[in-house]
Amino acid sequence: MNPGFTARYEKYRQIFSGRRLPLAFVDLDNFDKNVAFVAETQENTGKTIRVASKSIRSPDLIRRVFDMGGKAFKGILSFTVEEACFLADHGFDDIVVAYPSVQKTDLALAAEKTAQGCNICLMADCREHLAAISAAARNRGTTVRVCLDIDMSFRPFGRFLHIGVRRSPVHGVAQALELAVAARDMPGISLAGIMGYEAQIASVNDDFPCARIKNILIRIFKKISLRELVRRRIAIAGALAESGIRIGFFNGGGSGSLVSTGADTAVTEVTAGSAFYAPGLFRYFHEVSFLPAAFFALQTTRIPAPGIITCQGGGYTASGEVNQNRLPWPVMPEGMSYLPMEGAGEVQTPMRLAENCRSPSIGDPVFFQHAKAGELCERFNYLYLVKQGKIIGKSKTYRGFGKAFL
Repeated sequence: MNPGFTARYEKYRQIFSGRRLPLAFVDLDNFDKNVAFVAETQENTGKTIRVASKSIRSPDLIRRVFDMGGKAFKGILSFTVEEACFLADHGFDDIVVAYPSVQKTDLALAAEKTAQGCNICLMADCREHLAAISAAARNRGTTVRVCLDIDMSFRPFGRFLHIGVRRSPVHGVAQALELAVAARDMPGISLAGIMGYEAQIASVNDDFPCARIKNILIRIFKKISLRELVRRRIAIAGALAESGIRIGFFNGGGSGSLVSTGADTAVTEVTAGSAFYAPGLFRYFHEVSFLPAAFFALQTTRIPAPGIITCQGGGYTASGEVNQNRLPWPVMPEGMSYLPMEGAGEVQTPMRLAENCRSPSIGDPVFFQHAKAGELCERFNYLYLVKQGKIIGKSKTYRGFGKAFL
């Protein structure tokens, strides 16, 4: 067992003694160090960092990133139009909506906010998206900024093998140029930027403990994929320039690829989100390292057998493919594991304790991390803020504001 984890468990147990459980909190000492680390990755690149709001989902903590990070951070990458407008109402600016929508209510809202002077940019990856945005903009008598999403997946054998997420249908240079020309020429639209997110690099762990061969193979794949997509991003940027199409930004990367994306000459800005909370699935990267900052606590309510405790609630599973890693990650006390027949439950979660694991008593808290980052906030109205071993306040989540955007 790690003595550091034991000490941290006792520290957090004392901090939250007497507080109602379950609760969620952010350790600001680690959060602030993550902000500083992310900023340092771009110190010599000339690139700014756009904050992925879906990974934070608390206006106060989003603002803290900008306050602590200074000029290194510029702009927000949001996940819905309604969220973008909510953030604009809270004083944020330069917001790119990362995912397209063609709902008339969304596009009308974006056009209205744009007409009011808000700097909101919508995502598109096909002519249908552009046509819907154009109609909404013309109906409001304004011009809406648009970003084109380019697929950065790895296709070593063309359409026969796709490694990466399924996002945009625009993959090649010619496709990107064709869509950019369409956006440029469509009334009511101003082509503002390009986004090329390499999920197969930015979100894939490659520094697992006790897995040397696996790590080597993943890193080799990443290197090959990166070489191809960098060439393609540079070619896309060059094709746009040669055609006289000017864009304000070229966005790339994510928390797991800050270093490699920062070195890409085509990219003008990188994105970071999960880096700040550093959840379970962002723990094992080779080129970046983050400190776990966001946790939740459950109360121990039962001891049904020696070596087993049962916690109240806990079924806060993450989105994505269904596997063990999508369950919350038990972290303190160190040495807890799920019972395979129950997992993380809706109303209770039994945990098996390792032989030398500190055994919580009835009423004691146990601490977990969500597998992902911002999804934790959908379960709690606010996050306790811990600094230097003390609770210094609370930060409302979107849920705490009565909002559920997706």
